[in-house]
Amino acid sequence: MSTLKVNKLRDTAGSTDAITLDPNGGAVLAGVTTVTSVKVGAAVTISESGIEASGIGITCANINGTQIGGRRNIIINGAMMVAQRGTSSTTSGYGCVDRIQHLYSGTDEAPTFSQADVASGTTPYSLGFRKSIKVTNGNQTSGAGASDFIRTNYIVEARDVVNSGWDITSPSSFVTFSFWVKSSVAQNFYGYFYTYDGGTQYHYPYETGSLTANTWTKVVKTIPGNSNITVNNDSGPGINIALGQFWGTDLTASPTLNQWQAWSSSTRTPDYTSTWYTTNDATFEMTGLQLEVGPQATVFEHRSMGEELSLCQRYYFKLGKLDYISQHMSANEVYGIGMSDNDDASIYAMINFPVRMRDAPTAIDQSGSAADYRVRRDTTKACSSVPTFTEASEHYCRVNFTSSSHGWGTGQMLWCMSAGSSGYLGFASEL
Repeated sequence: MSTLKVNKLRDTAGSTDAITLDPNGGAVLAGVTTVTSVKVGAAVTISESGIEASGIGITCANINGTQIGGRRNIIINGAMMVAQRGTSSTTSGYGCVDRIQHLYSGTDEAPTFSQADVASGTTPYSLGFRKSIKVTNGNQTSGAGASDFIRTNYIVEARDVVNSGWDITSPSSFVTFSFWVKSSVAQNFYGYFYTYDGGTQYHYPYETGSLTANTWTKVVKTIPGNSNITVNNDSGPGINIALGQFWGTDLTASPTLNQWQAWSSSTRTPDYTSTWYTTNDATFEMTGLQLEVGPQATVFEHRSMGEELSLCQRYYFKLGKLDYISQHMSANEVYGIGMSDNDDASIYAMINFPVRMRDAPTAIDQSGSAADYRVRRDTTKACSSVPTFTEASEHYCRVNFTSSSHGWGTGQMLWCMSAGSSGYLGFASEL
């Protein structure tokens, strides 16, 4: 084989060198303004359409057509930092980490939902996650019943869906859902996206894939729009993102995974293996929930505690004991300023919310003892019952602090306070 060695190339009619070869490798091109395509190694192609890198399209259309900065994550509290209600609960509903709903039925022993620490040395920890939501299964001695279930929901407000930039009715417009998950039992788990509005509800079943026991795994799902979907531009529920720890056979069948289809409560997901459900105290953890517009998952958008708490308070606001940041309301801290009514017992306090809530709350929750609350003008008086809800809007709530025979008369201004670290008032406007 012969080798032709030159250091410059020039067209026969040209007066300058078109290509100068570098003896150390490479070439310098003079007068070349356009190339159709350049291959850089095996993974990168540079063309007039953009840059294709390792199978991920990095093109001008992608950069201009998606959000590369600012707030991307539609999910609130995806890093599980905020838990205003408390750090552990067995409640079916909202009871632990903010914006995360847990539902269960048919269990022999109630599962426990807790805010857990992400262990150092794990991948999520190295990516900045310090908290997770943990489901601990109880002892289901009677086995897996056909109607039994344990599931976790995140409900996205409808207005946040339709104003996100996702064209929900177009199959060529996408959102990407990503999260970290860990199970103490090796198996596959299923979930679904569910729409509330419209004449017919639709759902989109998905799977985590087979998880390795006690190993964090990142799951990424890209979901297209669909012309059958309806989501209203209002403050009601828009899309429920559900992930089941277990569904019994009354709730499962053979739906097509990764495809929108008309909702059926008996065809939510494929049938479950019952291994996790029937293993005493099996655990299931999640963190890093992110829902973003576009067909690619980006790195998780970490937000400050202050931002995340403020976003959570649109749905739940708590005055008082806050276990999750180790701050407790002490005795004599003021909930609000009240005024005595003409029955010489009721003191109505006006409590202003720090952010506008999604809707007016219709009740309050509080500790179970009147001894946790008190009122004061020139002297302090004990409450004779726990505070009760009177009226509310999205901005405020009027709460009745009852103190029998305080003797202050009508129209007196008073402080409505805690009597110890156990007292709290909670206001919910959840989806």
